[in-house]
Amino acid sequence: MKLLIVSGAPLIPSSAGWKAYGPYVKEMELWAKYADEMQFCCPVWETDRGLLISEIPFDTLKPIPLREFDIKSVKQGIKAVYAALLNFWIIIKAMRNANHIHLRCPGNIGLLGCLVQILFPNTPKTAKYAGNWDPNAKQPLSYRIQKWILSNTFLTRNMQVLVYGEWEGSSKNIKPFFTASYKESDKHGVVIRKMQETIRFLFVGTLTEGKRPLYAVQLVEQLLHLGYLVHLDLYGEGKERSVLVDYIQNNELRDFILLHGNQPAETVQKAYQESHFLLLPSKSEGWPKVVAEAMFWGCVPVASSVSCVPTMLDKGNRGVVLAMVINEDCAKLKDFIDDNEKYQIVAEKGMQWSRKYTLDYFETEIKALLKR
Repeated sequence: MKLLIVSGAPLIPSSAGWKAYGPYVKEMELWAKYADEMQFCCPVWETDRGLLISEIPFDTLKPIPLREFDIKSVKQGIKAVYAALLNFWIIIKAMRNANHIHLRCPGNIGLLGCLVQILFPNTPKTAKYAGNWDPNAKQPLSYRIQKWILSNTFLTRNMQVLVYGEWEGSSKNIKPFFTASYKESDKHGVVIRKMQETIRFLFVGTLTEGKRPLYAVQLVEQLLHLGYLVHLDLYGEGKERSVLVDYIQNNELRDFILLHGNQPAETVQKAYQESHFLLLPSKSEGWPKVVAEAMFWGCVPVASSVSCVPTMLDKGNRGVVLAMVINEDCAKLKDFIDDNEKYQIVAEKGMQWSRKYTLDYFETEIKALLKR
């Protein structure tokens, strides 16, 4: 079986072959196990541009390069139309030679893939929608179009669409799915932290406005003002770093808040294991893997109510759902800090739930999708 991956995620050439975004490589390695041949139809970058990349450890056919495009000005719009038309024909040719088509959505390339796949109703297909599938979420028009096409069983045939969370009114081809980070063999014993000495908070993700790392900083700052001994470690890079550095310096928080930048997975895992809380006040998510990762190690997630987060946290029974009002959210955290037994119960529930979603289980599900 020849498996074609149509994706906006870039490949980067290396001396040994190809590299790509680390977590993406980890997942694609599982898909590759159940294909005779695998080929990517995606943008190709000359350098990594600061992306956290890993070597692709499995054999792939030579990638079919696509042009990246965006529309932010008239000039860009003209170039985008040309790039979109060119990509459209490239994707058609690629899909003609595939036995199974796998789309990665949402995104500009994902939108083209959604349109082109309509021409191949008899080819088995899967699509992974890695964004927020909530039908009531405010999203760009292109995202809404992709969701509509993928849900339309007249236009989209012979396809299973993998989405995060369970949503009422979904069409029959929509399959609730998940993302995993750890194996069954990673289930080492964990001692749930106690509310003694310093309460450690953690932020893991890109430092962008959408992830709202500043809110995480301000939340910890508020707890400091209330007399709690707290510390926040932030892992990740992004455009908001300079804003955070200025805020930390101007408010004399350097002894309590530390920016680590991008770090290896092993370093982040150790941080999960040593922290009490993960903060994720994000504006939008698909399946926030950092939430599941934190829960796996008994670290209680404190996250905004977006996408499937309320389901992951069981509406507050496995974590803290943020109201995005500082005083209100601070009061919720105080309840946990002041009640060690409550913290222990919630951390244990989260760990038990997260440890069901391992890479082993994930691989079993992928195998079933490709063997249809």
